[in-house]
Amino acid sequence: MSIRGVKRIIEAQPTVEGAGVKLRRAFGFGDTAETDPFLLLDDFRNEDPNDYLAGFPWHPHRGIETITYVLRGSVAHGDSLGNSGTLGAGDIQWMTAGRGILHQEMPRGDADGRMHGFQLWANLPSSLKMTEPRYQDVTSGHIPEVGDDDGSRVRVVCGTFWGAKGPVDGVAADPNYLDVWVPPGKKKTFPVDTRRNAFAYVFEGSGAFRDASEPFGVLTDRPGPVEHVVRERTGNRSLVLFSAGDEVTVQAGDEGIRFLLVSGKPIEEPVAWYGPIVMNTRDELRQAYAEIEAGTFIKKGVTLPRRPNGRKPKST
Repeated sequence: MSIRGVKRIIEAQPTVEGAGVKLRRAFGFGDTAETDPFLLLDDFRNEDPNDYLAGFPWHPHRGIETITYVLRGSVAHGDSLGNSGTLGAGDIQWMTAGRGILHQEMPRGDADGRMHGFQLWANLPSSLKMTEPRYQDVTSGHIPEVGDDDGSRVRVVCGTFWGAKGPVDGVAADPNYLDVWVPPGKKKTFPVDTRRNAFAYVFEGSGAFRDASEPFGVLTDRPGPVEHVVRERTGNRSLVLFSAGDEVTVQAGDEGIRFLLVSGKPIEEPVAWYGPIVMNTRDELRQAYAEIEAGTFIKKGVTLPRRPNGRKPKST
């Protein structure tokens, strides 16, 4: 057995998407080699409704799968296939855009105005980029949760873990998508297939992701009259990228730690990416946007409305 080392720890950066939703981006719109087959991870977490209520109005996708996981509040959605519904706390939606889909996602807060969720983009291989679009909506009660004697808990969204199988299946990236909680002070090791790229995204508490006894952190430049570097604990909104190995070890800090542990088999194909469209070549991108402008992008269902200013819709 070999424990995966930590390549890098990255703090999720503030950004604005959709019609003005303020969120944090852990990775995306850069080099995809370290996260292949995954392209992007957004953390949309807010307590001010003004920061998220504008939502993500109608926009297209092609060539990818999007995975939306809601922790607080809800997300109302609709699409060009005629589907509509609402994701509540603990629910998952796995959307295969395939050859093209038009959809919208409109977040709403809970009774206290809080909204929290994640959206992960997974690439599709060239053989499946023009496949039929589809949805998998899974309510919280159908996502298995397994535990250990030390109080550790894992929700298995996709893949298999500790004898439980997640309800989302038929996904090209063949991912394992786990929501993990490790209690304060506990050390835990989780198996990860050596053939997969893997990352963790911490969203509660803090801890150390290697064979270490103390939490460690990110070297960060702090603003001030004198530039200096300080060491911070690996915690809230931290992305951890792992090197090769077949296990991930975490040592929880004083508050415990909760994180997404995600892994998938690399596709290792060229990536041509602009906004919500991800293909293999620039010519395929140009073709997709030509179809958007011509109103022929959606093969079934409603047609994509033109914007008065002719601008292409933004991605979520």
